[in-house]
Amino acid sequence: MSDNLTFALIPARGGSKGIPRKNIREVAGKSLIARAVSIAKDCKMINKVIVSTDDNEMAEEGMKHGADNCIIRSDILASDLALSIDVWRDAWLKAEELYSLRFDFSVLLEPTSPLRTVEDVELTLSKIIKEKLDSALTVSPTPAHFTPNKTLMIENGKLKFYHNNGINNTLRQTIPNYYHRNGLCYAVSRKQIFEKNNIVDNFSVPIIIERNVVNIDDPFELKQADWMLKNKLN
Repeated sequence: MSDNLTFALIPARGGSKGIPRKNIREVAGKSLIARAVSIAKDCKMINKVIVSTDDNEMAEEGMKHGADNCIIRSDILASDLALSIDVWRDAWLKAEELYSLRFDFSVLLEPTSPLRTVEDVELTLSKIIKEKLDSALTVSPTPAHFTPNKTLMIENGKLKFYHNNGINNTLRQTIPNYYHRNGLCYAVSRKQIFEKNNIVDNFSVPIIIERNVVNIDDPFELKQADWMLKNKLN
């Protein structure tokens, strides 16, 4: 285990409009919270695993599966408009007070990305620790048909290209590489959260994940993740 003190934060708000009680829904026989906690517990670089929630059932689920502690967040931090950095900062300070420790680094493991592996987390965290960086995150290559070059808008009932040169970018081979966050892992230093006041900036380092993963926002993606896990496609 590293000399640096690190905790994993698993955010598990009780309210969810797309999928009610989403964070305790199961994929391949295990709840989303349980999967996130399990990965964090198996990561040797992590000293403490903490669940942040506003919901007793979410808290119980996390503790049942091995979380070291649960931090109950305020109503403001439980709203749809709450920012991840505010939730993270709140949990960080409360964790330090709870354990009388100063945590140097932290990882954010969203339950809605259940296809993560221990290797994903350790690779992301070790990147910032070994290279003395402040922020790293996992990203996935964006399929060509979802890139800005292919994106369309509608104005006054007519289609409009989002990209200035979109009309000339019809071949996949001519489109540059784009990436998107996949939610598997965010890793930050204490400085990133408390001094830079953001999670991702222009100095963040990407950890590129080439395999297919799912970030669950709707019922279809929940079924997709369930199918992929059952068929060991992660």
